Amino acid sequence: MFPELAAEFIGTLVLILFGNGVVANVVLFGSGVPGEIVHGGYTNITLGWGLAVTMGIYLAGRISGAHLNPAVTISLAIYRDFPWRKVAPYIVVQTLGAFLAAALVYWNYLPAFQAFDPGLEKTAGVFTTFPAFPLVPFAGLLDQTIGTALLLMMILAITDERNQPPGANLGALMIGLIVVAIGMAFGGMHGYAINPARDFGPRLFTAVAGFRNNGLTDGEKVFWVPIVGPILGGILGCAAYDFGIRRFLPRN
Repeated sequence: MFPELAAEFIGTLVLILFGNGVVANVVLFGSGVPGEIVHGGYTNITLGWGLAVTMGIYLAGRISGAHLNPAVTISLAIYRDFPWRKVAPYIVVQTLGAFLAAALVYWNYLPAFQAFDPGLEKTAGVFTTFPAFPLVPFAGLLDQTIGTALLLMMILAITDERNQPPGANLGALMIGLIVVAIGMAFGGMHGYAINPARDFGPRLFTAVAGFRNNGLTDGEKVFWVPIVGPILGGILGCAAYDFGIRRFLPRN
């Protein structure tokens, strides 16, 4: 399994480097102070994350299938006979890749963090997700469930040879565009993590690096929402595709 695990690790690393990197660029240089260059807004973030997913898939797809997401790994084990013995190792390396990527983004932007948030009290959200309404955590849970259900439903549709898969190796680009669409449609309530490793790996880094209000060791303990929601959503999205669409497709 070493080549597969290495591909999952590197693919997730690249995914989070681009994803956390675009958020850092927007947040740390987005104050709007006169004379200061503003590096975009929410549209940049959604496009950046979509392209990040695309690049990760192109990098790791041939070797490991480019899950890059525990919700994908678990769902494919349930619905597509992905070996269960590989599930835990995949999830571990995905999370480690995300952790290292967050550390590299922080290192790269360290002077900007020191200028923008010297006490590391308000920038954990550069790396991980938080609810828009902290007193209503189940609203974020619903958001994560719906977003990941859409993601897995569309991944199965795009990769299903019995359906109408995109040609010319465009599957990775299409999946990236799905992430863009989910971010634009369902990004408000809890930051559309739709990936437990993408959220927990960087959140673990924020706790190690001493960020306040990180949702794991400090502040509201919201770390479980982008873990439970995506796994539940992935299972439901695959069920919706298999029993609502695939059962009616021709086998040849």
